[in-house]
Amino acid sequence: MTADRGRTMDGSRRRQLLFGGLALACGAGHARRPAAASYEGRPELQEFVDAVVAEQGIPRKWVERVLVTGRRSPQAERLMTPSLTPPPRDWTRYRARALDEARLREAMTYRQAHRGTLARAFDTFGVPAEIVVAIIGIETMFGRVMGTFRTLDVLMTLAFDYPRRAAFYRAELAHFLALGHQGRIDVLKQTGSFAGAIGLPQFMPSSIRRYALDFDGDGRIDLARSAADAIGSVASYLQREGWQRDRPVMFDAIANEAIAEQLGRGIAAAHAWADVADLGVRIDGYLPPDARVVLLDLPYLQEDGSSNVEYRIGTVNLATILHYNRSYFYGAAVAEFAATLRTRLQAQQAPADGAEG
Repeated sequence: MTADRGRTMDGSRRRQLLFGGLALACGAGHARRPAAASYEGRPELQEFVDAVVAEQGIPRKWVERVLVTGRRSPQAERLMTPSLTPPPRDWTRYRARALDEARLREAMTYRQAHRGTLARAFDTFGVPAEIVVAIIGIETMFGRVMGTFRTLDVLMTLAFDYPRRAAFYRAELAHFLALGHQGRIDVLKQTGSFAGAIGLPQFMPSSIRRYALDFDGDGRIDLARSAADAIGSVASYLQREGWQRDRPVMFDAIANEAIAEQLGRGIAAAHAWADVADLGVRIDGYLPPDARVVLLDLPYLQEDGSSNVEYRIGTVNLATILHYNRSYFYGAAVAEFAATLRTRLQAQQAPADGAEG
């Protein structure tokens, strides 16, 4: 119990009234809870406020004033809930969406428009421009699809009405409140995705606190409107998660289901390449025997409706992308998007180089 808890009957009654109002605000329309029910009787909410006050050093009154404005977001909860009958996983379909021609053309324009900032990010963090552009392009179509959900509502809904990941979202809500109290985010107006992600790179609040940078030097971090801040922050994230400068990212591979099962399907580059090669895996390139790798299996549907699998070997650099988003489809798509972009840029530059010679 903190020093603030139970000091006076008036203080306790004030919190009861506050959370009675909070229940009406956040619980309205919840089909699984009676309309008259409130957060007043839910000890996990009071415990959350106590923890934020104690661990983040935020004044209780400020936290309460913010939380009382929250509204439950049934749409966010619905979008987060897995389907009871999910469609078959199809790498071919996912890849086609992520690497569609319009997105690739826009990537070329975006890279050209921000070439100076991308070069500075590479010099600082060692992350190639094409990787940063691929992530921002796949995440938000270069800022055109960042989400319109009020972030406070989403985080409160998922923290207290979405049991599957409640602990994760309570932590993210605490980070969000800390950002707000520090003046880094307007917690009452901030919008983002239905999962609580924010800005061009779709950072969660914890990632904003750990990795986000003021890369344009204007004295504030703005991941929604500053391309420079977004570019620097993505590169910072990958570098701090283990990106290695001038190392490969991914190779096409020959493998099988038994090997994938044996290696464990993690997101870390946890195995020495020599050991993986000894299992019979082959790649379209060279890796030193002691290089750390992760095997990706990418199931897809064939024309006759049957399923098959492609395989990739990812290096520690691919593993950093998987820390950004744990999906094998996402990691492979970012790597292929970047490789496609690099090839197109090289082809575009070749005639000019020849003319100069």
